[in-house]
Amino acid sequence: MLHFIANGLVFLGIAILFVAFSPIRKLLALLPRGGLRFGWYVLTAMMLLFVAGYMAYIGAFWGTHEKLSDLVVPAVFFLGACFVLLVNFLSLETTHDVRHMSVLEQESITDPLMGIYNRRYLERRLSTEIARASRYGMTLSVLLLDIDHFKRINDTYGHQVGDVVLAELAQIIVNTVRTTDIVTRYGGEEIMVIAPSTPLKTAVNLAERLRKIIEHSSLDIPQKLHRKLKKLNITVSFGVTCFGQSAHDLQSLIQSADEALYRAKKKGRNCVITARPVTTQP
Repeated sequence: MLHFIANGLVFLGIAILFVAFSPIRKLLALLPRGGLRFGWYVLTAMMLLFVAGYMAYIGAFWGTHEKLSDLVVPAVFFLGACFVLLVNFLSLETTHDVRHMSVLEQESITDPLMGIYNRRYLERRLSTEIARASRYGMTLSVLLLDIDHFKRINDTYGHQVGDVVLAELAQIIVNTVRTTDIVTRYGGEEIMVIAPSTPLKTAVNLAERLRKIIEHSSLDIPQKLHRKLKKLNITVSFGVTCFGQSAHDLQSLIQSADEALYRAKKKGRNCVITARPVTTQP
């Protein structure tokens, strides 16, 4: 009777190990190529060795279990298989939860229409960059841009066309700036580009390059949104400011960029205006 129990525990262990391959297969489909994925391949190979070891044990000790102490090894085999199964399922669930949390975090800081960072992330990241620039004496510039006569686009072609314009404009900017620059939606049709380690002159050059690219870009308008309108050209105005020269904190930095943008609009739009430098009172 004892040898039936012992062999049954080992066979159950083998079955459980085979079940444990399922979460590994799903986990491998979620993981990118790299060391972590390779580690799970190694674990899979070890599990196959365990299965071979379980089967070898059955062949070597078949019918030799005569007392209760002989059940210790089969019980350990069974519990070991249960442990492997539990670890694999917990790892799979943890991976799902981490991915879900990552998606939720990304959604909380991303503007759903334009696909760039939102105002919440803007203020948090700008505060971080200001602190870094202040601590290490680094340069930090901000570009604030606004679509010229955007209300006219919405009134003439509809808000859906306006949404397409915003989304395509955001992609043009993201594809043009450096990977270290942070593109965010400031509000409405206004976009802010945070440019770390960038002096004012370089930021102005970047703004001019963006302005010309946007001016000469024809935005594609889906036919279902407007039958006659296939392409649309827009222009933008820029206000550029630099931390330390035109502002010394978060609020004044945003305010100086906004003031420069206002002057760009007053000047006639489709231009780049820098913020006035901070003057010290005698």
